[in-house]
Amino acid sequence: MPSFVITEKCDGCKAQDKTACQYICPHDLMALDREKMKAYNQEPEQCWECFNCVKICPQQAIEVRGYSDFVPLGSSTIPMRGTDSIMWTIKFRNGVLKRFKFPIRTTVEGSVDPYAGKPAPDWSTLKQPGLFTAPARKE
Repeated sequence: MPSFVITEKCDGCKAQDKTACQYICPHDLMALDREKMKAYNQEPEQCWECFNCVKICPQQAIEVRGYSDFVPLGSSTIPMRGTDSIMWTIKFRNGVLKRFKFPIRTTVEGSVDPYAGKPAPDWSTLKQPGLFTAPARKE
């Protein structure tokens, strides 16, 4: 199920130029209704259900109904974001609560070099098949 906003809880991130859910959505689906100052999912059928908006919302106003393989029908999944971790609360339909705590990535944004330890590109092999990360072929 796609993400949906609980309008009673949403405050539009206090009228900033961009809401937290707009900032984080990888598919740019979240929008802000400037008249009501409430966020909403403008194309629910395109939602990837990645839970990014759910985790970042400071008001806990966004929900995604989880898949039945980890969230049984009639239950709910509620994340509580702290400064160093996210606490997931799973409420089962029989009332049982389970909590799971996961650390938030502490690497400074933009500090990771994805090409560290990789060889420099060899332009003479550009049109050959294969990936630059593949082990060298022995001829």
